[in-house]
This record gives sequence, C-alpha cells and structure tokens, in this order.
Amino acid sequence: MHVPDGFFNAAVSISAGVVAAAGVAVCLRGARRELDDRTAPMAGLVAAFIFAVQMLNFPVAAGTSGHLLGGALAAILVGPYTGVLCVAVVLLVQGLFFADGGLTALGVNITIMGIVTVLVGWGVFRLVTRMSANKAMIPAAAFLAALISVPASALAFTALFAIGGTAPIEVGTVAAAMGGVHLLIGIGEGLITAVTVGAVLAVRPDLVYGAAGLARPLVLRGADGTTTEVSAKPAAPVASGAGPFVLGGLGVTAILAGVVSFFASASPDGLERVAEDKGFIDQATDHLFGAWALADYGEVGGIPVGVAGIIGVGLTLLAGGGLAYAVRKRKDRVEA
Repeated sequence: MHVPDGFFNAAVSISAGVVAAAGVAVCLRGARRELDDRTAPMAGLVAAFIFAVQMLNFPVAAGTSGHLLGGALAAILVGPYTGVLCVAVVLLVQGLFFADGGLTALGVNITIMGIVTVLVGWGVFRLVTRMSANKAMIPAAAFLAALISVPASALAFTALFAIGGTAPIEVGTVAAAMGGVHLLIGIGEGLITAVTVGAVLAVRPDLVYGAAGLARPLVLRGADGTTTEVSAKPAAPVASGAGPFVLGGLGVTAILAGVVSFFASASPDGLERVAEDKGFIDQATDHLFGAWALADYGEVGGIPVGVAGIIGVGLTLLAGGGLAYAVRKRKDRVEA
C-alpha cells in the first residue's frame, strides 16, 4: 500500500510528515525501554525481514495482489515503539533506494503503514492476550491483530485522501473498495504474522516481546481453603545472546528476498487496483529517484530482483540495527 507522489496535496503531505516525525520521536524515546543487548539485534532482523516479505506480493483476487505491512508483526516481536521504528526504516530504505513509495508521501506512508498498523495491531493483540493470558493463544492473537491492522490502515488512507487527495472521490465507495480488498490482504498478513510469531516463540520465546509476562503463577490450594502462589518453573534455559538466532533469521530472510521474490505476483496491489478502478491512479507522479538502478527492485537498472532484494535486506539491516543499537547505547548512558 505504498502511496506514490502526487496523491495528496501539500497541506496533507506536510501535516502527515509532522505526525510521522512526532510519532518517530516519541518511539525513539519509548524504544529505550524495549531494547537491550539481546533485542537490539532482533530489531535489525525484524526490519530486514519485513523488507524481504514486502517484496513477496501474493494474489488475493483476480488481477490484484497484496503484501505484508508488518506493523503488527514488528510490535509483537520487538515492542510497539521499536515496531514503528522498524517499519519507518523499511519505508525510508524503499523510498530512497527502490523508488517504492513517494518521497513527498513518506509521512503519509509512515503514518498509515507504521503508526496506524502498530497502534491497531498492538491494541488488538494486548486485548486478546489479556482475555486469555496463555502463551498458546499468542499466534491466534497475532493473526487477529495483523488481520484487523490492514483494513484499518486502508481506511486511514481513505480518510486522508478525502481530506486532501488530489482527485475527487466518493468516500463511501472508495472506503468500501479499500476496506474490502485490504480485508483479504489482511488474511494473508495474519497468516504470515501468526506463522512467524509462532516459529520464534517455539525457538526463542524470550525474544517475543508480546509474550513477556503472560505466564501465570501456579496457585496451590490447601484443604483449609488457603492459597499459595508458586512461581512457574521455566521450561528450559535459553541462551543469553540472540546472535545465533539472528544469523539463522538472516539466512531465512536472504532466501526470501534473494530466491522467493522471483515468484512474487506481478499484479497491482490493493491500493493500485482501487486507484485504477476509481479513476485517481493518474494523479501519481514520477518518483525523483525513479531512474536509479535499483528502482522498482532492479527492473529499471536490469538488476535481477533477487540481487536487489539482497541489497535491500543489507541496507535495512544496517539502518534498522544501527538505529536500535544507538537507542540501546543511549539507554545505557542515561541509566549509567
């Protein structure tokens, strides 16, 4: 759902940019409470993984595809504040190096694809897990959170376009079209999120931020009616560092970006399809970096999409991991 240049007027573009900048600033402070020596590398991995999986468009209807947004996934794995930063880094790398998402629309994209998806996804996830504080429910909660976050993002786009879009639209019609197709995309997002969270939970549950504090203490009841709480015994010790897990995760990410990306659907995504059907696709303008070799994931420069994907994963890992490391180090200085 990458919004191109030209869809929004200057007032909305600037306002969304201010909202995005303020949101990122808040998240930079909040991420200090989420990141430590183990989770900082995990944040870089999550950003790189989202970049890779966003390349894998999957068909959702005749002539329409969708891809992961990743806000709910990032929030559940590394926390909501860090999650917004991960998605923002992905969008920045895509916009600057791959001409994916307009530069003037960067604030809009961070707002609807990062802030909205994280707020909605994390809110739904916490609501479900509070109703049933059982780790077995985490993948199901992740599925529901991701599913709802996608149409919420689509409706946020529709609201902004109704306020400051560069073409007149029938709000109800566009909202129905955007909500409908992105509900289908949300099912795919939910499945990807549930499978990914479940896999990490099975291998390194200590690295799933959303799983922290869900284990209930064992309650022993005596014959006289008294109760005694006993701390739950950990199932098995886990390694203190996340290095081996991150390396393994990077291997999977590289395969997705370098190999699986060749099989991604070439159909327009949900936003493009609705824009074509509702007559405002022509408002899109050329990207400033549209002639760069990596633009459109290598198609402009004749670079194989898998090679472009590997380059993008590397850039996102460096940017996301570096940012997480800087925030973690700042935390250390504050607490010193």
